[in-house]
Amino acid sequence: MVTAEKARVATIWLSGCSGCHMTFLDQDEALIDLAKKIQLVYSPIADVKVFPENVDVTLVEGAVANDHQEEMIKFARERTKILISLGDCAVTGNVPALRNAWVKSDEAVLKRAYIETADVNPQIPTEVPELLPKAHPLHEFVKVDYYIPGCPPPSGVVNYVITELLAGRTPNMEGKSKYG
Repeated sequence: MVTAEKARVATIWLSGCSGCHMTFLDQDEALIDLAKKIQLVYSPIADVKVFPENVDVTLVEGAVANDHQEEMIKFARERTKILISLGDCAVTGNVPALRNAWVKSDEAVLKRAYIETADVNPQIPTEVPELLPKAHPLHEFVKVDYYIPGCPPPSGVVNYVITELLAGRTPNMEGKSKYG
């Protein structure tokens, strides 16, 4: 639970579609109230290059699918008091983990993504992080404190979890459906 005057909050986008970040932003007027209580210290919607120390709450969207993401989630976990798995990709692997059933190598994934489905200029980029053999939910790499499922989760549920934590309470997810 967080009890600081202005909580230090971060968001991370791994292998996902950014829908969970859009849900975060879709809190409408509640986002204005939230902004009075938090300092956004790291996010793809802010221009911060290095994940900072002493983060109170980190919301992580997406599965862990490459070596850079694995390093990032472990690094962030070390610097975060409360880590939240945000959305089905982070909670279960969801769409990024579909490759787990049929892909035998990262080379096959890259060939399918950049050669076989390309309409123009098919080529595999040379500066791509090394893919892991499988895409994984966050909890397979780090301790996760809270899970917010959904694809994407409803903005009301995201707001509920954050505001409960900021108020020093444990969010009760029982009965929280994908509809809020």
